[in-house]
Amino acid sequence: MKFETSISGPVAVIGDVHGQVEKLKRILDRLRKREDYQRRWIVLIGDLVDRGPDTKGVIDLVLSNIAEHPRTIVISGNHELAMSGSLGIHEAADEDNWASRWLDHYGSHQTFESYQVPFGEIEKLRDAMPDDHLALLENLPWAVEHPEYYFVHSGLEAKTPFETQRRILAARDFSLNRPSWLCSKRLPFQDPPEDCHQVVVSGHAYVPQVVFARSRLLVDTTGGTGGSMSCVLLPENQIIFSNPEEANEPLWKPNSMMSDLNLSPIYRR
Repeated sequence: MKFETSISGPVAVIGDVHGQVEKLKRILDRLRKREDYQRRWIVLIGDLVDRGPDTKGVIDLVLSNIAEHPRTIVISGNHELAMSGSLGIHEAADEDNWASRWLDHYGSHQTFESYQVPFGEIEKLRDAMPDDHLALLENLPWAVEHPEYYFVHSGLEAKTPFETQRRILAARDFSLNRPSWLCSKRLPFQDPPEDCHQVVVSGHAYVPQVVFARSRLLVDTTGGTGGSMSCVLLPENQIIFSNPEEANEPLWKPNSMMSDLNLSPIYRR
């Protein structure tokens, strides 16, 4: 399984899923009804797994969508990184101790339940997972590039040159201890470095509404705990909601840097 990491044209970017399979189904069904569906890229921004009720069902659905619509891409989130590190799919830095961290802090018990494996039985979980589920986790890119957008789960470091970060993300350096581009809770609220000329699109941090800023777009509107999942159509800046009745109007600040917004702590829960 190989995902494209350099794309162009229209995109539908979907926020963190976290096992919420019914919400993802609604969004995909609405995308399929669009006349431009076949030429539009679908980018899932990461965190398919954990917290919500059906990680297995989400991965089944995503794999089905990839087979039907090859322009479907999944970016690794910190939850996929923790899960794959725990399962031994990738080598990890010794200090990561992913298995302990994933079991204690990531809402992973729902993932075990979805595969009908007792919580904490990591080897049994790996044995229970279909080969294509393991292959998906093994091959997730850390970022996807577009002429106008840069898709990465958490964000970019503001003070590190973009080209340096771009090379590291493309290489997927698993020796790094908790890579910030997937794991940091501060990066979603930072502007990208000055030499990045694309809008950086991220999930990872819960926001009660989609946030459009001059150089940033934030799309995780459920945090895996409820509310309406969001899918942003680019370049149209239109939003498809899984549950429109629960959705909030976006925060539309296209001329503002993230540093100007002074976002409330509610965005960081």
